[in-house]
Amino acid sequence: MERPVKIPVEHRFSDLERLNRTGVPTFEAVMAGIGAGPLVAEEIEVLQVNVGKLCNQTCDHCHVDAGPDRTEMMTAETAGQVIELLRRHPIPVLDLTGGAPELNPQFRRLVREARALGRKVLDRCNLTVLLIRNQSDLVDFLAEHEVEVVASLPCYSAARTDAQRGDGVFRKSIEALRKLNAAGYGTGGRLKLNLVYNPVGAFLPGDHAALKLNYKQELLSRYGVVFDDLYTITNMPISRYLEYLERSGDLEAYMRLLVRSFNPAAVPGVMCRTYLSVGWNGALYDCDFNQMLDLPVNSGAPDNLTALLASGDLSRTVRTGRHCFGCTAGNGSSCGGAVTA
Repeated sequence: MERPVKIPVEHRFSDLERLNRTGVPTFEAVMAGIGAGPLVAEEIEVLQVNVGKLCNQTCDHCHVDAGPDRTEMMTAETAGQVIELLRRHPIPVLDLTGGAPELNPQFRRLVREARALGRKVLDRCNLTVLLIRNQSDLVDFLAEHEVEVVASLPCYSAARTDAQRGDGVFRKSIEALRKLNAAGYGTGGRLKLNLVYNPVGAFLPGDHAALKLNYKQELLSRYGVVFDDLYTITNMPISRYLEYLERSGDLEAYMRLLVRSFNPAAVPGVMCRTYLSVGWNGALYDCDFNQMLDLPVNSGAPDNLTALLASGDLSRTVRTGRHCFGCTAGNGSSCGGAVTA
């Protein structure tokens, strides 16, 4: 008889349950303590669409748990619903993410049709995807359609970047950044290139202005690379980063750090108030992090694209949990970087 497989204790529970077991106060209780009620979504400024979890990298901090073996991919039908939503509502920005969004066959269609509607398009790019043989024309495509590139580069140090994203990723990232620069990205013109910094460890991002200056000086002097802005984003205790915190024994300390660093001034700028997150299968979420925790919109508002197109009602109350301390700690954090100065 085969012996039963022993499942690690932490994997018997969902990510939310594991966060709840840390014993830190609830986000709702802390909000009530400053006299704030539930978060309510305002006018939607960004439609953030996760087109799938397929990725050419497997990063230790990835809250999406993306990788080369993932099969979740947005279909042509769902992509058509995304475009129809943009056609009916004046949401100014389409933010495409994954996985590596460029690997989905619907990516270029979404870009073309959103740009034809006059929308700004962001591409959440891991940089190394630009070097894949069948994506050899991708930089030219992005430039032609004036897509703003938001590129992950957790550090200007090769050792630290590779430790988080995989051996050789930094070298490839620099090669990709040079290709983007050669196409006119990051030079202060119409083609915007923004980099994303994630802490390599269980701590909060440092001062945005100082980090941006260091990135600009180091990348220019060492590699001749330029870019427009730097987004500083707090690592969320979800999926692989949650597992990292558990393996290192830092989960409870990290959660206490987030709670201790709660900043009421960051609350008005959290992205769930002005973003609407769309999953690869058309399900709707308040933010990308709720999507990865499988917390769909549930305040009575439509919870999928089909229902939303039928009702046209974009109003909703936001679902929150202990993970929300990640967006309200320190200078705050969103997919657009820090939310306070």
